[in-house]
Amino acid sequence: MNNYLLYEIGVEEMPARFVESTLVQLKKNLTKDLNEKRIKFDEINTYATPRRLVLIVKGLADRQSNLEEELRGPSKKIALAEDGSFTKAALGFMRGKGLDEKDVYFKDIKGTEYLFATIKEEGLETSEVLMEVLPDIVKNVVFPKSMRWGGRSMRFVRPIRWLVALMNDTVIPVDLEGIVASNITVGHRFLGAKNIEVNSIEEYLTKLKENYVILDQDLRKKMILDQINEVAKSVGGNVDMDEELLEEVTYIVEYPTAFYGEFDREYLELPKEVVKTPMKAHQRYFPVIDNDGELLPYFIAVRNGNSHKIENVKRGNEKVLEARLADALFFFKEDTLHDLEYFREKLSSVVFQEKLGTLLDKSERLCNISKKLEDSYDVDNDKIERAAYLCKADLVTNMVFEFDELQGYMGMEYSKIKGEDSVVSKAIFEHYLPRFNGDIVPSTMEGSMLSIIDKMDTIAGFFAIGITPTGSADPFALRRQCLGILTILLKNNIELDVASLASIVLDEYTNIEFNKEDVIENIVIFFNERTKNMFKDMGIRYDVIDAVLSQKEKNILDLYTRAEAINKWINRDSLTDMLVAFNRVSTLAEKSQSKVIDKSLFVDESEGKLYKEFLVVDKEISELMSQKEYTKSLDEFATLKGSIDNFFDSVMVMDDDEKIKNNRLALLDNIYSSMLQICDLSKIVYK
Repeated sequence: MNNYLLYEIGVEEMPARFVESTLVQLKKNLTKDLNEKRIKFDEINTYATPRRLVLIVKGLADRQSNLEEELRGPSKKIALAEDGSFTKAALGFMRGKGLDEKDVYFKDIKGTEYLFATIKEEGLETSEVLMEVLPDIVKNVVFPKSMRWGGRSMRFVRPIRWLVALMNDTVIPVDLEGIVASNITVGHRFLGAKNIEVNSIEEYLTKLKENYVILDQDLRKKMILDQINEVAKSVGGNVDMDEELLEEVTYIVEYPTAFYGEFDREYLELPKEVVKTPMKAHQRYFPVIDNDGELLPYFIAVRNGNSHKIENVKRGNEKVLEARLADALFFFKEDTLHDLEYFREKLSSVVFQEKLGTLLDKSERLCNISKKLEDSYDVDNDKIERAAYLCKADLVTNMVFEFDELQGYMGMEYSKIKGEDSVVSKAIFEHYLPRFNGDIVPSTMEGSMLSIIDKMDTIAGFFAIGITPTGSADPFALRRQCLGILTILLKNNIELDVASLASIVLDEYTNIEFNKEDVIENIVIFFNERTKNMFKDMGIRYDVIDAVLSQKEKNILDLYTRAEAINKWINRDSLTDMLVAFNRVSTLAEKSQSKVIDKSLFVDESEGKLYKEFLVVDKEISELMSQKEYTKSLDEFATLKGSIDNFFDSVMVMDDDEKIKNNRLALLDNIYSSMLQICDLSKIVYK
């Protein structure tokens, strides 16, 4: 059990965004296969650089555990014919398991005899099993985009160039479609040796370091962080830290060396993001800021190598950034010659979607929808209308054409320069928020509503023309748009009826034909599915989510608060008995034809008692619900359990007398409706 496995997959430089997910899949695949193959191990560690993916398994067993498994076949009645011979069913069972008649026997299970066989299999040596496992874990990795190379049938994110597979000091000659594993690895592309022989894991780690490869990504990240902070300090500033950029840089270098470059102070007159975007998004540089958060005329880059002739590298990077910033300054000056209304007219030449019109058409729809909604929310009517009118204009500016990451931001900056109200400018920027999971949400109601309108316009339009997400395919990011709406509603406590908003939005699509009711229904279903996923990620049980979504509340913040309360409330020992009683109520309530209760038709004392208690509880629940006291509401409703049990024990609800039957059903229907004020407890799964 003191064995280890070293498995290195050498590749052409991988895109940084794929590295972490690939490591996760490789580890998951290997863990699954080792467990299925009955090979015990202690732990699997994963490492990666741009050119290699490495798994190190510690505490690996010498061989598979021996297998002894008892298999059950058909019953004796089916397995034996009248003459005592085995039937086709029995023979098929034996044939499928590779058994003979001498290998099977009958065994009694709860009074019935079944055909059984015990399979015994001696475990193979681990190295022999790994020959099969190690190629498969690579082939089973899935990428959003992958490629074939060299006539091979397998796909991977980049061509695989070499394999190292060592179990202790012995090579496992794994064959991955002609790429045969050895004990030869490679160092840094420019600074290291091209063929490095390794005979142990210790030698592997030592020789990689000697050849300018820092294998451990966590160590590499720390080195980068320490270096860039030290370099920033040397020029009197601080790193404008971006965790995503740090992660990306970690996976594009094998041996990091940080250095700083300079640029002309003239460019600091540009809006901050205009300077930072070329640095971060295009060049992978870290901006440098002062203690007040203002940009300094420096950047920090990380070289994939040592400090040899770093001055030349510094000058080269400065020239590249200088060219990009010069372009940005030119675009900025050209754009500011005009106001946003000038650019808005140019939206007529940009197609949003063939059937849904141009970006100008979309802009007009946003204006119209904002006018219809403005009186329902606490927004400044003139400002949201103005923001809706201008919010797409920056898409045809020179700056956004060159740096599309700046959409919305440039609209905000240009509108400020031209004297627009600050609320209007901010809403122009905020209507794109949130742009991704975990992004900030709009801070103003005008920005929030404009973002919701814009996203719903996109969702409703595509649903109307029959383009909806399917499986993992969502080319127009409709799921992200939906999640963005839900996030805004939740974080900004905005009450909004999805169906009503979809109806208003769809009224703007007068140029296409669709069944409005069907489209709205599909949109509501789409939103409910996203809500379920969101709540599930927040730790809410799936049946609690169903219970909450079954009632009419539309405020997603209230729905989450309610779901969270119920999620805690159901963790009680008495839940099962309670839910049994309430489920009987809900099942029979569905048969009710009316909610009118006639006390004169009560025959048994239990009916009157239940009705009297219900009236008190129902009133109390209404008051508690108005105060959003969900747990107390549930506690109050639970007090009816005893009377409900007594009612079912004392009377037959489906009485032969039609009037008595309907009156009892009406009573149960009223109780069920009272429960639905909180949630539908019949959706809760119990044992």
